Amino acid sequence: MRRIAAISAAESAEIMPYVHERNDWPEFRWDDALLAAKLAAVRHRQGRLIGRMEAIGFSLREEAMLQTLTEDVIQSSEIEGEHLDREQVRSSIARRLGMDVAGLVPSERDVEGVVEMMLDATQRYAEPLTDERLFGWHAALFPTGRSGMARIAVGQWRGDAAGPMQVVSGPIGREKVHYKAPAADRLTGEMSRFLAWVEGGNAIDPVLKAAIAHLWFVTIHPFDDGNGRIARAIADMALARSEGSAQRFYSMSAQIRAERGAYYDILEATQKGDLDITPWLAWFLDCLDRAFDGTEQILASVFRKASFWEAHAATAMNARQLAMVNRLLTGFEGKLTTSKWAKIAKCSQDTALRDIEELIRSGVLVKGEGGGRSTNYVMAEGSSG
Repeated sequence: MRRIAAISAAESAEIMPYVHERNDWPEFRWDDALLAAKLAAVRHRQGRLIGRMEAIGFSLREEAMLQTLTEDVIQSSEIEGEHLDREQVRSSIARRLGMDVAGLVPSERDVEGVVEMMLDATQRYAEPLTDERLFGWHAALFPTGRSGMARIAVGQWRGDAAGPMQVVSGPIGREKVHYKAPAADRLTGEMSRFLAWVEGGNAIDPVLKAAIAHLWFVTIHPFDDGNGRIARAIADMALARSEGSAQRFYSMSAQIRAERGAYYDILEATQKGDLDITPWLAWFLDCLDRAFDGTEQILASVFRKASFWEAHAATAMNARQLAMVNRLLTGFEGKLTTSKWAKIAKCSQDTALRDIEELIRSGVLVKGEGGGRSTNYVMAEGSSG
């Protein structure tokens, strides 16, 4: 896993120049001819996807958006090695967007912060990106003022008191340096130039602008921690601008998570290269194109849930049952047992068993393979669509 760390001046001196150290920084350049076909294909699929989602009806579109945003938040955090509870993320998003969703659960402070940042980026995509807005995102990501056990500067640009900002991997004593960020005394000027470019009028295609903004921000690396998540939020904001819509039906973060190794490799190569970012833009476009494929899985899940609730419209369920059925329909990890039900629903095992038996009589659940202590329960065949 990549992490941020400081290294000695001697080690730092051995590192080759980075793009931000070049005289022509940040005059990015790329080959439009090499990117034209990829960009046209992505823009075509983007337009078709928006048109398709507008045709499926409000309730299904709302559920698709809820699943997409949930996946985006979870996967963006997992890229950094942080694992969030899916139901907490889903519940937080639904509450903030005013969606009428059954089985909502309370969300912890760290979940609320990540969701707040992502929704601010995508739902208020047209509002200017400013340093104060970025400070707010950063504060939302680190509500306790700590990253793990370490105290960090929150809601402000990083300093260099502990040495230069490094991205390294490997065990302590045998670290491999992947990147060294600009010195702290450059950050005010670097970020002013970046934000002016983001909000300035230029002739760059909005999808390419999303890719450049992601690269540029993470290369500046202005915060003590959270730079990757904020860079992806900025890209999501730019993609929403490219579509003129706050509705999200694909997750770039989920696709980056699936291709995390390639993502780090192309990022490192670009940051150690010259200012020709054609390979980075090509990779970003290809990754975005593959992200659209994930919409098919989301739609399949949405239609499956809609079919289930239509078939069980007359089935009475209490709040615990509604919440658990929603978990099973969305994607339950492992096998459902009475003990898991009791733990998740915060009830006794006797109550959990009664809830399960009622759903078995209603044709919602059946016993899975195994018995005794291995007894588990699954959705009845056909009940999930």
